Amino acid sequence: MSEQLSIYDQIEIEDFTFDPVQQLFTYPCPCGDRFQICLEDMKDGDDVAVCPSCSLMCQIIFEEEDLQEYIDQIDQ
Repeated sequence: MSEQLSIYDQIEIEDFTFDPVQQLFTYPCPCGDRFQICLEDMKDGDDVAVCPSCSLMCQIIFEEEDLQEYIDQIDQ
């Protein structure tokens, strides 16, 4: 039996804010906090960002090659 995730929304990666120091993508959640997902998780194939304050999750729409732009920001 597979667990079905309850996804609040689908959001393009370009709409997220990326912090190269923490290597973290964030996006405003309706609860007032922010959805979060780390770059390493996305490189491993994860595409769901979770809000740490509530149960909402959003799916990030991106292509694997989109991540290189953010990896380059870390290397600078």
